[in-house]
Amino acid sequence: MPSNDVRILAQAAVPTAAVGALAAVVSAVVAGGKGALGAVVATLVVILFMGIGLYVLQRTAKSLPHLFQAMGLMLYTAQLLLLFVFVAAFKNTTLFNPKAFAITLVVGTLTWIAAQTRAHMKAKILYVEPEKSEKTGRSS
Repeated sequence: MPSNDVRILAQAAVPTAAVGALAAVVSAVVAGGKGALGAVVATLVVILFMGIGLYVLQRTAKSLPHLFQAMGLMLYTAQLLLLFVFVAAFKNTTLFNPKAFAITLVVGTLTWIAAQTRAHMKAKILYVEPEKSEKTGRSS
């Protein structure tokens, strides 16, 4: 991954992990150990799904730039649908607190999207490749 992509990934993952840690503490206080476990699992799911999505989107932008916008819309839709599937699949679990899991999943996703948006807006990414100027020996 180019350094710009790694920087954007870090600028999105770090705030999401921080919010996940805060959610784990709050969930531990409110729902006990199972609440903290649910918050940690949700945070890991968000970072994994969104990180893979960012990687796929960056690869698409480099290899198929004409599909970038459509791929982005499709990717975010698929990610949200998969997150809903995770919430539905673990709705009645006894492994961890499903409410803490669901709330952390939503808050983590919103944090990731906000942090990624901020990172993209602050990044100095060229959207047009500058032409390489050939220097000639002639002076005009």
